[in-house]
Amino acid sequence: MTHSEENYLKIIYHLSLKSEAVVSTNAIANVMDSKPSSVTDMVQKLAEKDLVSYKKYQGVSLTEQGRNAAINIIRKHRLWEVFLVEKLHFSWDEVHDIAEQLEHIKSEQLINRLDKFLNFPTEDPHGDPIPNKNGIIPKLTRQLLADAPLNEKLICVGVKDSSSSFLQYLDKQKISLGTALQIIEKEAFDNSLKILIDQEKITVSHIVANNIFVKQL
Repeated sequence: MTHSEENYLKIIYHLSLKSEAVVSTNAIANVMDSKPSSVTDMVQKLAEKDLVSYKKYQGVSLTEQGRNAAINIIRKHRLWEVFLVEKLHFSWDEVHDIAEQLEHIKSEQLINRLDKFLNFPTEDPHGDPIPNKNGIIPKLTRQLLADAPLNEKLICVGVKDSSSSFLQYLDKQKISLGTALQIIEKEAFDNSLKILIDQEKITVSHIVANNIFVKQL
């Protein structure tokens, strides 16, 4: 597969998690910032390789072969992110674009050795699950901060938005994976939250709270 084909499979996979497996070409075009006609051309090529099923006006879905390929790409991406943060000391807002390049490395032996070298991590630096070499994705128990109860001890375990700008914002607020926090007040007007971190009170908007994953301690 070409790098472009792999990128399409990964995007279709992520979109399928939100749309019950069938994805529209317009949705793919929006993510790819591409013309719908270009997306249709690529989807047809992927269908010829038995990586997707495509029906005009109905949408696209991954075949078993396509899903396995997409999960393998995601596995490589997230392992490289762990390596970049843990071993090369990149910050969590710097690694996505670099991992986008590294995920296309074909060597299965290299990736398996990387996995072993990192002691078989189950989550990437953003809290997303890392598929194992058999394609099994660990199930995570977590909820959005926006939905968490008041006055419970919580810990940040992931982010829904992994864009550099959002991660940099969280750094300014001293929120990262493993940060202990507690919701002490919820504003009825705009659903903003007042939270307690290390005895310091800060206010986060509903948008921010809806992009942070936590679990109860």
